Amino acid sequence: MFYKKKGLPEENSIVLCTVKKILFHSIFVELDEYEHQEGMIHISEIAPGRIRNIRDYVIEGKKLVVQVLRVDKERRQVDLSLRRVPLSLRNKKNEEYKQEIKSEKLLEYIGKELKIDLNGMYLKMGHKLIDHFGLLGIAFNDISAYGIEAIKELNFPQKEAELLVRIVQEKIKPVEVVVNTTLILQSFSEKGVEDIKTVLEEAEKYAKKKEIKVNIVYISAPKYRIEVTSAEYKIAEEELEEVNKVIFDEMKKRKGIVELVKKK
Repeated sequence: MFYKKKGLPEENSIVLCTVKKILFHSIFVELDEYEHQEGMIHISEIAPGRIRNIRDYVIEGKKLVVQVLRVDKERRQVDLSLRRVPLSLRNKKNEEYKQEIKSEKLLEYIGKELKIDLNGMYLKMGHKLIDHFGLLGIAFNDISAYGIEAIKELNFPQKEAELLVRIVQEKIKPVEVVVNTTLILQSFSEKGVEDIKTVLEEAEKYAKKKEIKVNIVYISAPKYRIEVTSAEYKIAEEELEEVNKVIFDEMKKRKGIVELVKKK
């Protein structure tokens, strides 16, 4: 994928990486979503139990979905875990990555209409879309569903915005209604990061129990996007309110703060 994030990933986040070097007690990987950033997986974080040979689990060039354990910002050192990522999260992350690759190709296609290469399209539109929506795929789904209203706040030139909307709506046909909110979650306790992670897990458990299709997207600390998909707009709105209430209630229990930034 052409687009790379700058900086370092957040601790506890889920990232995609590619195995570059295998040593006796560790694996060195390249973080696929970050610019010029490597990470390390210790043998104890590859799989439960005793491991005799790391190569029984990974090979050079293999893509892995891992959890960020620790980040040393001064040394730019990132410690990762493979064994702590459940299969459901691995599948979700892989699907998300595939969708982003497809979305990037669509952005490139739009660029051909404007006679701008992919790098230029990221500078003109892509970075703004990702900053605003979290992912290109989410941005395009919103544009497909809501048209020009979805990108009104981004202040693209009128002709370019209309072209973007026209092509996206031609290529992506929404089969379900998607509604979402952007929330700011803050905890001031010593276990702040873990508290927020637990709150979001409780929201996902509630959604699963109620058979609500929810997708929680990390945008950038401390912003999260809560997305609910349903066949009808009214139902989606009601379900989104339910999930948000769980988040508000769980954060209140932990003396945290939730701020509603945007609702759509």
